[in-house]
Amino acid sequence: MPAPEHLAVVIPARNEEQLLPESLASVGAAMRAAGEQCGIGASVTVVLDSCTDGSADVVAGLQSRWASELDLRMVAGSFGLVGAARAAGIAALPQRSGLWISSTDADTVVRPDWLIRQYRLAAVGYGLVLGTVVPAAADLSAAELAEWQGQHVLAEGHPYIHGANLGFSLTAYLRAGGFSALAAHEDVDLVARIKDTGTPWIATDQTRVVTSGRRDGRAPDGFSRFLRQLLPR
Repeated sequence: MPAPEHLAVVIPARNEEQLLPESLASVGAAMRAAGEQCGIGASVTVVLDSCTDGSADVVAGLQSRWASELDLRMVAGSFGLVGAARAAGIAALPQRSGLWISSTDADTVVRPDWLIRQYRLAAVGYGLVLGTVVPAAADLSAAELAEWQGQHVLAEGHPYIHGANLGFSLTAYLRAGGFSALAAHEDVDLVARIKDTGTPWIATDQTRVVTSGRRDGRAPDGFSRFLRQLLPR
């Protein structure tokens, strides 16, 4: 499998004006780093799903500031389901060969080398990269954070699947049929179908991201629900 020719980040957002700026700032830094170290272009598409807050203004403001440097796009609609929102973001991308898609969430902060590491894993033949997610320490008490850490092994070959930290080639995505219009577990569903096609994949802690530790997340069975069950208050 040849190295990717372009990187595209897709982020669904529903009323995320508070957390979206930090998320996009981190993705912007990762895009710059990928361009500098790998010589590859990147774009980020924010999918605004039934937003009634200032999320669109956040994206529009950054579009103006980033215009001469970074490619920031916006798709707006009433998708209703996170799987449909992710699919809409990918469908809006130029369907070019050699495209690598990185999936994250609007309440998630990525490392500066997040895209570099995905790019390098893709370049050695992986068509699917499963990354790890940790909750923001500031959102949990010390006891809650220790409880979470005690129940997770963040290492190579980990068993986790998170829509907030996925990477895959457009070829693998289309071969598997794309994201289904599901309210939850759209990531698990897609990954299972990509694996079924025989696409080489890796589960790695190299691309770790930090997501909000809130308990009132936007997806009904997403990371926030997992935290509520694991760390009841």
